[in-house]
Amino acid sequence: MHYIYLVRCVDNSLYCGQTTDLSRRVNEHNFDGKKSAKYTKGRRPVILVYSEEFATFSEALKRELKIKRLPKAKKEVLVNSGYSHEKRNYFIGIVPNGTDPI
Repeated sequence: MHYIYLVRCVDNSLYCGQTTDLSRRVNEHNFDGKKSAKYTKGRRPVILVYSEEFATFSEALKRELKIKRLPKAKKEVLVNSGYSHEKRNYFIGIVPNGTDPI
């Protein structure tokens, strides 16, 4: 499975990325300087606030690019969309495929 995700940084900004392992990637953003994104290195800690699951890399990439082009206000709509987010490792919320509140 492939995931796109939004993490909230300590300065309240949002970062969008893609991974095959959400828990590992959030840990990398928070603790692994070599594998952390340049953007999040100086904005730690980060908290996972939104994610979506996709069957293929291509689907996830398309969605990631769409979300990255959104203004912050629309990203906040995703984060606060009212979908029932499951509280699992790092408060991961999986939104069913095919649903898009924006």
